[in-house]
Amino acid sequence: MRCPFCSYEESKVIDSRPAENGTIVRRRRECIECKRRFTTYEKLEAVPLVVIKKSGERQTFDRSKILSGVLKACEKRPVSADAIENLIDIIEYKILTTYDKEVQSKDIGEIVMEELRKIDEIAYVRFASVYRQFKDLNTFMDELKIILDENKEIK
Repeated sequence: MRCPFCSYEESKVIDSRPAENGTIVRRRRECIECKRRFTTYEKLEAVPLVVIKKSGERQTFDRSKILSGVLKACEKRPVSADAIENLIDIIEYKILTTYDKEVQSKDIGEIVMEELRKIDEIAYVRFASVYRQFKDLNTFMDELKIILDENKEIK
């Protein structure tokens, strides 16, 4: 690390400690040449996850877009804000640990539906109807039949 005072290229670390919830390391350094001390901060440079839309357009992953869709699906449903926040955390964790650099938007939609279905089936059907763009009542009913059949198997 170059000294900000004399521009000498070598320094030694005197003290290191975590900062900002452990996402940054704060280091106190001392220049080997002029003996002056200075502070540096080290942060992991994360490559953002890119979402590939149906159109082929690429966008940076945005958690708030998932939250928006889930909130609409859960509107007027008995799903608490804490449950929604927890759901979004689970979805984001699954996406970020499963995909390295790029993810198809359809894969995100499938993960959202899978997790949403666990907390509220009506919200799941609402989300699915928008996500899968049901063309008519028959495709909507087909999805409902799948849910009903699975519920019968569980009981």
